[in-house]
Amino acid sequence: MNIELRHLRYFVAVAEELHFGRAAARLNISQPPLSQQIQALEQQVGARLLARTNRSVGLTEAGRQFLADSRQILGLVDEAAARAERLHHGETGELRLGFTSSAPFIRAISHTLSTFRRLSPDVHIQTREINTREQIVPLSEGSLDLGLMRNTQLPDTLAWQQVLREPLLAMIHRDHPLAAKTVVSLTELAQEPFVFFDPRVGTGLYDDILGLLRRYGVTPVITQEVGEAMTIIGLVAAGLGVSILPASFKRLQLNEMRWVAIAEPDAVSEMWLVWSKHHELSAAAQRFKKLLIDASSGG
Repeated sequence: MNIELRHLRYFVAVAEELHFGRAAARLNISQPPLSQQIQALEQQVGARLLARTNRSVGLTEAGRQFLADSRQILGLVDEAAARAERLHHGETGELRLGFTSSAPFIRAISHTLSTFRRLSPDVHIQTREINTREQIVPLSEGSLDLGLMRNTQLPDTLAWQQVLREPLLAMIHRDHPLAAKTVVSLTELAQEPFVFFDPRVGTGLYDDILGLLRRYGVTPVITQEVGEAMTIIGLVAAGLGVSILPASFKRLQLNEMRWVAIAEPDAVSEMWLVWSKHHELSAAAQRFKKLLIDASSGG
């Protein structure tokens, strides 16, 4: 049996119009080929589907059943095609996104997430808050589509694009004399108890900020080591020391703490969008990637 979808569409048109001329016009074909195709279909099925007279066309019992089944089959095919098209355009599917704790505080990223959700409401967004170093393996293996991380050394298996370059700011308790200044130097900060990341956590900010301090020959007196930036902010607000974080965290305004500019010109940090070179991005991931790059570049 070699029944094609066009045979089903031809039959449905004739069955709904009950007139070969109108069905042919609806299908934009001439009537003789349509009649031949219906006859061939009946031979393939092994049953008479249409009851024809010189003046009318009707459905046989087999024809009524075949019409119902044909409509169901064509409907399923149309639905499958529509789903495939939506998946191809990134309107459905899944986006697996890794991000560091600082990423949601960056306006371009939060704006892109909101825009993507509005444009692709049927895409399931699976987010994982995961430190910079810990993103590298799942990105390389393809269990994450995209990663948002601080600048760090990456293996050759990964590609990246900068989506933000922002200043690093000093965090100082409001009652500390340095809090009254508009700019502080790294040397001044080095004289104070320093609240910083635990090196075992694997955050990119650890390497970023410690590298900055070392470039200027500054060795901070680290008295508190914690795992999260939010904890650092809380401890500084409690007066347990000073610290340094990217400016995007300034969106968290606490009365007990002041954000102060750092004098050194290269006191900056970058946020990268990272993906695998060897795993093809899904259409949803490609759509998010383009939205974020456009948002970060002002496009």
